[in-house]
Amino acid sequence: MNDPKVLERLYVTIASRRGADPQTSYTAKLFARGVPKIAQKVGEEATETVIEAVRGDRAALAAESADLLYHLLVLWAASGVEPDEVWARLAAREGTSGIDEKASRGSG
Repeated sequence: MNDPKVLERLYVTIASRRGADPQTSYTAKLFARGVPKIAQKVGEEATETVIEAVRGDRAALAAESADLLYHLLVLWAASGVEPDEVWARLAAREGTSGIDEKASRGSG
């Protein structure tokens, strides 16, 4: 199923878990652990995603990608970043070469 709004709905669900009981909600448990631990989890999920991509396991890559996106959305919510902010950044880069965009940020 192709649903471009799934990430927005997931973000709303994630944000609604802030302050929930960490004993009954994994998302609330992540919030309770704080941004450094959430960021660490994003890094772990990113590594697992990369491993599955290198292995060439499409099903595992899709599953790990879903885990990565979920944890990234938790990190956004914990850090006060709204999805629309990210979408606006992406939209601003649309039609710009990745090389040109990176150079405009002063990154090497």
